[in-house]
Amino acid sequence: MSIRTDARGAATTVVATAVLGAFLVGCSGATTSQGPGDSVPYVAPSVNASAAAARNRPEAVRDAFAGLQATLNDNCTPGSANCAYFLGRVNDELARLDKAMRADAQGPGRFEEPLARISALRKTLNGDTATANLEKHRSELLGTRDRVNTWMQGHPEDYR
Repeated sequence: MSIRTDARGAATTVVATAVLGAFLVGCSGATTSQGPGDSVPYVAPSVNASAAAARNRPEAVRDAFAGLQATLNDNCTPGSANCAYFLGRVNDELARLDKAMRADAQGPGRFEEPLARISALRKTLNGDTATANLEKHRSELLGTRDRVNTWMQGHPEDYR
């Protein structure tokens, strides 16, 4: 019985290896001198360049602001399990908005007040985005979020 089991195991291994090898050989022949073979769709370089340019395009202020607004009704108790996530998210959303405002076609001067508030927060955090530091400066972080939101609500043309 032991010899039969070993023979079956060996046969199964040989068959599995052969099948896997056949799949790998089929996949490796998908290129030609002109690029991908028939089984792979061809993408013109100009289309690929357009897609890359779209990825590198600055985010719209309204999109970044929507991310910040999504945090408005949330809060946390320092030391709680979700506080690290929440404060990190508020910080990230403010950074997104800062970047979008600086890249906006109207220029950063259009967003002078919110950019100044975000800049002041950056100085307060001093580059330290660890949970302990975000919790230490929780009131400044949430205050900046709320003040930037209030400013944006007073300038609906910038996010609609």
